[in-house]
Amino acid sequence: MTKQDRAVRTRLALIRSAAAQFEAHGYVRAGLARISAGAGVSSGALHFHFADKAAVAEAVEAAAARALREAAVRGHGGDGYALQRLVDVTHHVARLLCADVVVRAGLRLNVEGAVGRVRDLRREWRECVQGLLAEAERRGELAVGVTPQRTSAVVLAATTGIEVLAREDHQWLARPSLTDLWQLLLPCLAAPRLAGAVDPAGSEPAGDQPVGGRPAGDQSAADRPAADRSAADRPVSDPVVSDPVGRGPVARDGLAEAGRAGLALR
Repeated sequence: MTKQDRAVRTRLALIRSAAAQFEAHGYVRAGLARISAGAGVSSGALHFHFADKAAVAEAVEAAAARALREAAVRGHGGDGYALQRLVDVTHHVARLLCADVVVRAGLRLNVEGAVGRVRDLRREWRECVQGLLAEAERRGELAVGVTPQRTSAVVLAATTGIEVLAREDHQWLARPSLTDLWQLLLPCLAAPRLAGAVDPAGSEPAGDQPVGGRPAGDQSAADRPAADRSAADRPVSDPVVSDPVGRGPVARDGLAEAGRAGLALR
């Protein structure tokens, strides 16, 4: 392994370790000593790559932003119904959040403004949703009286709520949760000619992983020893993350309530 390769690996390890610390303790309480220890390097090695904690947090945010933008581009660049691509991109982002601590921590840091506002990931998500709904309208995929503006408010409220709830319980990001949401929304959003044509569970196979099968830090959790992986790092196929059993009636009732509230905005 070349010196440059080692430097890249060390930087990625520091980003992932920092993400785990930010997720577990928040920006203020996360310490550089814990970050360097989690990456298996010295404090000197950390400071070689990052000037301070703010620089580490910025790197985590940037990595998360790249992964989320890839998901948005993937949705806009596909074929088929725009509504199906909107459904698919929400499932894809959920898998990213579920499988990758860097994406989770980066989004949380960005939303909380922990290191300033270089970017606004929530705004970018809004633009992604609005763009796909505008395309659906142009193609005649929306029901009569349904507008992209009002519909995007419902989708944004529901998906943002799920992301926030998932900080305490990753089951909110499981495929059945988003499928429930779209089963409620699609009959009200889609034109009659699309009845049954858009799959609320997403058109991708259930086992699909995020783009390239890699987390935002470019290093799969599966590449690291099992002892080094926390439950939050496990890929979406691990039982602790993806098994919907035990979600219980509260989660389903919560989604139903969100759907009813969203429909009332029409």
